Amino acid sequence: MWKWVILTIMIMPALELAVILWAGSLIGGWSVFGFILFTGFIGAVLAKQQGAETLQKANERMQQREMPGEQIFDGICILIGGLLLLTPGFITDAIGFTLLLPFTRGPLKRLLKRQIEQMMRNGQIITYRRF
Repeated sequence: MWKWVILTIMIMPALELAVILWAGSLIGGWSVFGFILFTGFIGAVLAKQQGAETLQKANERMQQREMPGEQIFDGICILIGGLLLLTPGFITDAIGFTLLLPFTRGPLKRLLKRQIEQMMRNGQIITYRRF
């Protein structure tokens, strides 16, 4: 799994630069610069709003003495989505908005849960319980 993460970290900047240069040739450099700033601002606002809403839901679950499992996955997705939106680029913005919007976050959360469950079954993630 780590090889895919490292490969993505190495390839993503080159892809982002290629898309930014291509978009700059179509709509102009200043327009691309403005768009990148705009998506960063919108992403920060959306991440703050979604994060506060998720935190409130998690608090409500804990007050009912229930584990806020869904809210933890939402929080992870919101954190990653917000960070991606602050990173300049069109590809990271598309992924970031996908992780921030509740109706597109659902399928990605299910995929993340399945991946974590698979890693737990394979022994890649070990959990401990205190009794």
